[in-house]
Amino acid sequence: MTRGHTGRNLIGMTAKVTLSFTDETIEEARRYAERDGLSLSAWMDQAAREKALRELFTAHADVVRRAGVDRLEKNALDDEREVELVRLELSGRGRRAA
Repeated sequence: MTRGHTGRNLIGMTAKVTLSFTDETIEEARRYAERDGLSLSAWMDQAAREKALRELFTAHADVVRRAGVDRLEKNALDDEREVELVRLELSGRGRRAA
């Protein structure tokens, strides 16, 4: 376990790599890390993981949309609502015409 300069533990940090960033990127990252109470390394790790997850979820949503699964899910929910309306009507608890 490594302790960052903020005194917070960096659990799970297992790889040490050398990366190059623009001065502006590092300045902003340091500001955000300080704001969040994280070391620069922990903040960059979190930012990279969040970016990777966004990419993954976006790709998954695109596949679901192309496959029409979202339409199938909507249709299934519509069917469930229709079944419930019929059930209520048959039980005498549905909406009655005035």
